[in-house]
Amino acid sequence: TLHLRMARRHKLFWTRVMKNQYSELNELGWNDWFAQRANCKSTESVARVAAVDRDQLLLVDQSGHFRAKLAGRYLHHHHLNQELPCVGDWVCVEKQSGDDFGVIHTLLERRTSLRRKSAGNIMEYQMIAANADYVLIVQSCHFDFNSNRLERYLVMVLEGGAEPIVVLTKTDLVAPEVLATQLAEIQAAGITAPIVPLSNVTQDGLDEVKRLLLPGKTYCFVGSSGVGKSTLVNLLVGRERMETRSVSGTGEGRHTTVRRELIRLESGALVIDNPGMREFGILGAEVGIASSYSDITAFASRCRYQDCSHTGEHGCAVLAAVHAGEINQDSLDSYLKLKEESAFNDMSYAEKRRKDRDFGRYIKSATKDLRDN
Repeated sequence: TLHLRMARRHKLFWTRVMKNQYSELNELGWNDWFAQRANCKSTESVARVAAVDRDQLLLVDQSGHFRAKLAGRYLHHHHLNQELPCVGDWVCVEKQSGDDFGVIHTLLERRTSLRRKSAGNIMEYQMIAANADYVLIVQSCHFDFNSNRLERYLVMVLEGGAEPIVVLTKTDLVAPEVLATQLAEIQAAGITAPIVPLSNVTQDGLDEVKRLLLPGKTYCFVGSSGVGKSTLVNLLVGRERMETRSVSGTGEGRHTTVRRELIRLESGALVIDNPGMREFGILGAEVGIASSYSDITAFASRCRYQDCSHTGEHGCAVLAAVHAGEINQDSLDSYLKLKEESAFNDMSYAEKRRKDRDFGRYIKSATKDLRDN
């Protein structure tokens, strides 16, 4: 009985300690959702991943930044890209008092994630960021504007559970009627996310972006190279954090952002800057596609056949809506293209995972035979 009472007191003590520690992390994006799922040991503390540099990670907690590495046991049991900590993740780390280096033992459950298919023919997920509350999709009005690419970003943002915001930069380089046409094209595509036109030169629209950034919330910036992401982050930070080169004669900017990094602004908001991404492959995005094209999926539920491809079947409610002008044909074309790409990549990914499991079983069997002999 005495041992039981002491164990209860010990558990109560550590519960209070961890609760106090967690409350001090709110400024870094911590909230009750994570607290309810935290499973760190009494010898471990919670920290957030601010950057990943090869085999080391830069973590941040209530006391500041420090370096850490993944425990060997964790690496032994987790091989996939999406199983490894990325910028924005919360982890359980063991660090001795006064030590400036820690060992990560556990990756906490992600509330949201932003990921894409790895570039090229590799059928794997590439993690971009975790636990972002909002994702700012940055496109340039001058050279980069592409509503189809915007839709691809929106699909993956919605798939991961974050809220999208569209930022159209370099408005000073286009005529007002061009910007108006682009805004109309976005609306015609059925995109309902907030849209902020912005000029990093004149700073028109900057105050509106700042008003969107709330203390304790995390904002991830994504977009192609040279659209002004890093320049915008510099303006928000209030200093020249990253070296940026002058805009070229074509209006295409160049910068040297080479890694993802979590930055806390003076306002209390947290931002994640990203290197430019020309390729944004769709993988495992059924939910994101359905959310991004909610008007099409609503009509699809009325189709005569459940497996309707919306390409010519009798009784297709989607095609009827197109003919009635209730759905834009370009939007349907984009929807079908993304569905086809997602299905193909999902099938290829499942086949790759099956081959990986078969190979793993073969290695175990061969190793066992060697030991027996």
